[in-house]
Amino acid sequence: MRVAIMTAGSRGDVAPYTGLGHRLAQAGHEVTLVTHARFEPLVAGSGVRFHALPLDPRAELESPRGRGLHRSASGAGKLVRVVDLARRLVGRMTEDLLSAARDAEVLLLSASLAPLGHTIAEGLRMPSMGVYLQPLAGTREFAPAVLGGGRWGGTANRLAGHGVSLAVEHVFAATVPRVRERLGLPPLRSAAARRARERRHWPVHHGFSPLVVPRPRDWRPGLTVGGYWWPYDTEAQLPVRVQEFLDTGPAPVFVGLGSATVPDAGRLSAQVVAALRRAGLRGVIQRGWGGLAADGDDMLTIDDVPHALLFPRMAGVVHHAGAGTTAAGLRAGVPAVPVPVQFDAGFWSARLVALGVAPEAVPLRRLTVDALASALVRAIREPAHRERAGSLGARIREEDGAAPVLAALNRLDS
Repeated sequence: MRVAIMTAGSRGDVAPYTGLGHRLAQAGHEVTLVTHARFEPLVAGSGVRFHALPLDPRAELESPRGRGLHRSASGAGKLVRVVDLARRLVGRMTEDLLSAARDAEVLLLSASLAPLGHTIAEGLRMPSMGVYLQPLAGTREFAPAVLGGGRWGGTANRLAGHGVSLAVEHVFAATVPRVRERLGLPPLRSAAARRARERRHWPVHHGFSPLVVPRPRDWRPGLTVGGYWWPYDTEAQLPVRVQEFLDTGPAPVFVGLGSATVPDAGRLSAQVVAALRRAGLRGVIQRGWGGLAADGDDMLTIDDVPHALLFPRMAGVVHHAGAGTTAAGLRAGVPAVPVPVQFDAGFWSARLVALGVAPEAVPLRRLTVDALASALVRAIREPAHRERAGSLGARIREEDGAAPVLAALNRLDS
């Protein structure tokens, strides 16, 4: 089948789909990844085609409006800001989404594009399904992941989940009606379209491990949790300078914030280096979109290096608790110190702590040298965290998260 995987956002919102697409292509499907042009190198050599969307997500995050996210201390405040930002941008991607869909037979839609993608699939009379990296459907078991998770009580959790769903639909409130009219569909507001998807048990596959987030018992039929989708990596070995650094001393600690931006990269970099040295640890600092950097023989600053190659060589990982980096650390079986920045990071941080892989979270807004050094000492020096991480990592590596998606496609093709 001709399969289009559609996603928008930062690198973490794209990389897992390169591996999922590669797996589907290996099974004989013709797969195209539809996302921002800056991520085209991620599919090189994977057998996955590429269809570029406009907009540069890094440029948007570094714009005055994007940097405004840092002015919100609460998850709800950040959600309001990002919904406003996304609503201003989504219409600029519609033409390319329609063009890519017309070349496909089935659409696989990330949460960031699902309402619009589902409308396009309906208008073109083709099947579609969700492929989500976070749990978004409301549940009594935990608060919405994009608000940091937590347990507010069953009723409050469900109500908050409903509110997040409405916020997501609001992103597309202006775009979906125009697309429906253009494709000859009857008028239907975005929220009503969501309810229709739920009544029809529109299938959504979730790309995280049930060992990390078990499927909530009160989820509707059609929502499955099958396991992680690992990014496709073209590199077979670490860069020479990284290998040489690893060979010159004890295993270091990785520190990286991925695609997260920060208000003051210089100050944060100095705090990170001071905390590592206070804990008696070497560091591998990933520059990322935040621009972290470090000097000294005991520190190495890197750009993009596949986590699958790097993390197993680390004594531990300090990261922003994005879904993809959290998964990579779990897969490697190393302890973590999550430094949540925004959105679902608080949710994944809490999971790492509850699973015993991390001693505690050190939120970016409250990060100090003392707090980070203390967490590092506990994560690296206390055997329980390494033992738990190693055991869980071995079980996660045995999962096949792509299999349920492949099976669903094969049922459509039969």
